[in-house]
Amino acid sequence: CYRIAQKQCCVSYLKENSCVAGMVGAKEGEACGPEENDTCGISLYKQCCDCCALGLRVKNEGQMCESNPNLGYPCNHVMLSCCEGEDHLIVPEVRKPPEPLPTVTPEKVSERENLHEALSISQESELSNSLPGDDRDECLLYPGELCQHLCINTVGSYKCACFPRFTLQEDGLSCLPDSEVMKPSTRGEGPLAPEAPHSQPEVIRLPQPVPNTCKDNGPCKQVCNVIENRAMCSCFPGYAIMADGVSCEDMDECLRGAHDCTRRQFCVNTLGSFYCVNHTVICAEGFILNMHRKCVDINECVTDTHTCSRGEHCVNTVGSFHCYKDLNCESGYELKEGECVDIDECAQGIHSCKVNFVCQNTQGSFYCESKQRCMDGFLQDPEGNCVDINECTSLPEPCKPGFNCINTVGSYTCQRNQLLCTRGYHSSEDGSKCVDVDECETGVHRCGEGQVCHNLPGTYRCDCKMGYQYDAFSRACVDVNECWSYPGRLCQHACENTPGSYRCSCSSGFQLAFDGKHCEDVNECENNPCSQECANVYGSYQCYCRQGYQLAEDGHACKDIDECTQSAGILCTFRCVNVPGSYQCACPEQGYTMMANGRTCRDLDECTLGTHNCSAAESCYNIQGGFRCLLFECPPNYRKVSDMRCERTSCFNFLDCQSTPVRITYYQLNFQTNIVVPAHIFRIGPSPAYTGDNIILTITKGNEENYFSAQKLNPYTGVVYIQRPVKEPQDFLLDVEMKLWRQGTYTTFLAKIYIFITAHAF
Repeated sequence: CYRIAQKQCCVSYLKENSCVAGMVGAKEGEACGPEENDTCGISLYKQCCDCCALGLRVKNEGQMCESNPNLGYPCNHVMLSCCEGEDHLIVPEVRKPPEPLPTVTPEKVSERENLHEALSISQESELSNSLPGDDRDECLLYPGELCQHLCINTVGSYKCACFPRFTLQEDGLSCLPDSEVMKPSTRGEGPLAPEAPHSQPEVIRLPQPVPNTCKDNGPCKQVCNVIENRAMCSCFPGYAIMADGVSCEDMDECLRGAHDCTRRQFCVNTLGSFYCVNHTVICAEGFILNMHRKCVDINECVTDTHTCSRGEHCVNTVGSFHCYKDLNCESGYELKEGECVDIDECAQGIHSCKVNFVCQNTQGSFYCESKQRCMDGFLQDPEGNCVDINECTSLPEPCKPGFNCINTVGSYTCQRNQLLCTRGYHSSEDGSKCVDVDECETGVHRCGEGQVCHNLPGTYRCDCKMGYQYDAFSRACVDVNECWSYPGRLCQHACENTPGSYRCSCSSGFQLAFDGKHCEDVNECENNPCSQECANVYGSYQCYCRQGYQLAEDGHACKDIDECTQSAGILCTFRCVNVPGSYQCACPEQGYTMMANGRTCRDLDECTLGTHNCSAAESCYNIQGGFRCLLFECPPNYRKVSDMRCERTSCFNFLDCQSTPVRITYYQLNFQTNIVVPAHIFRIGPSPAYTGDNIILTITKGNEENYFSAQKLNPYTGVVYIQRPVKEPQDFLLDVEMKLWRQGTYTTFLAKIYIFITAHAF
């Protein structure tokens, strides 16, 4: 949660009362469930509630309240707070930086006569690193100065936070580490052990009123009573009304405990009642003691205690049962010993032959054979009369291909005909008959993608594959999402839909059972995943280390304690050096010195300390991590009036007086590479300013890489700003020329600005 991309989310989440509410809920004995308004993707309420419950349990068992970094942040802090009796977590305090000084607006009309001061720069408070109207990022303006660990910018202010395993102090700025490690519990319970499930209360279903009369018992299955002109259904003793308010179901007195059997007896439920049986009478397997104290056969097929598999038929026997294949015999056959055998209708006398006929049995049926024969072309009917045989329909091929059969009395004739086939048929190769067109094989069907074509006589049918269903709107087969259709019924943990089917999966720490639906706990300790000690928990495992070792980042290996490695770079601002039993902080070899706190590096001012190597003619200028030797000399025809200013001594003509600078002034600016652009770094204008003044601002030299730009804010004020980031430390010398138009003449001023871009401060 304290990754760089999520730290604002987590700190903002801690600011809410979710964690405090979870601690209060644990102290009041409430169930620790997830919170509805979860904004960080985790239930902070449930996490703090579970961790507080762990701390209360440690305190109630009389154990020491010790820190356990393996619990992580904020669980470790919540556990210690509840164990030691503290009230709540320390939420980071929002601190406001000092208000900026108001911007000084240049005078439009000035009575001052100091005309020599024609080039000036405003106060440092006026140089904002953002455009007007934007929020100031205090964390960037004061890097490393506001917070000890993390600085988070907010609109109009900022707030501080700590890295994991550290606690924000009451000053809202500093953080202290959590040092000691909690010893593992000898009971083998995890910090968030699941609680025993609560028993669900029994749901009592009340009879529903039925708007009807009780004539012929009305709609009721057992008892009907008219109450307030409406029919109300009830049941006989030993029965309970069902949810429909009409039907009744047997009430299991043995299951509900509504019987009067003694401890030496056991209760046997019956329809509408029950009876008690003494334990002294023992019946053989397959029998049960009835209310008359006699052992009677158990119908395993009715009581559903048989072991017949799906597709088998259960047949009860005395004291046992048999499983036969569930067969449905066709007409003319009967089931004997699990097989369908032919019924001899003639032998059993169940045929329908007349007096003048003799019954002849066939497989699955019979036929009646006449005792006297008819002439060829005739057939005897059930009454014994000879009727004409329609050879055109009775014979398989009465005529040759291409001829039509015409029935006659006692015979038939063949007549050639023209073949006309209907839709879905075409003539055979010899043109003698119409044969079905297989649209599926020839590919002339119109079944959509994902559909299966089935040929039919004269037509075809489009069906969806198994696991798909037809969508009338799109007229296509769409996949059936079994996981949505049967939520929670197919898989114990997670259900994943697949094209035409579904697949079950288990959470981490579980494996799929043999049935492919349920999940079983995996004992990871059997595979020795830990380098030292391993404790299996439900759905996971926990590695422990012996004294003198700590658990590595992978959660499996144990390694020696190294303060520099564990600190993740938060002990020292530059570099941490591990020493036996402790650590030391180091700074860069040049340009920095260690502060009194032993962990922060401070820039050395070589110019003040006199450790620079600048000559007597040069000026030393301190920058972050170093210094620069600057030589300020005036060009010919100029004289030096101060350390940073040159003035022109004379000019030869009017044109020369307007084009050459009347004054050259040197400036030094120092910024870091992480400055936010665009950033105003220099303000320039005439001092004093008069009504009618107008300036022209130009960067004449030093901006070859186009990092900087000049802009006029109003007729008498302009600014120089950084317009694109400078990613590496670099020195610049800009020549910024200002031409002042005043009372019909131009006056030129030149500002030579040294700009030093240094690396980030430590």
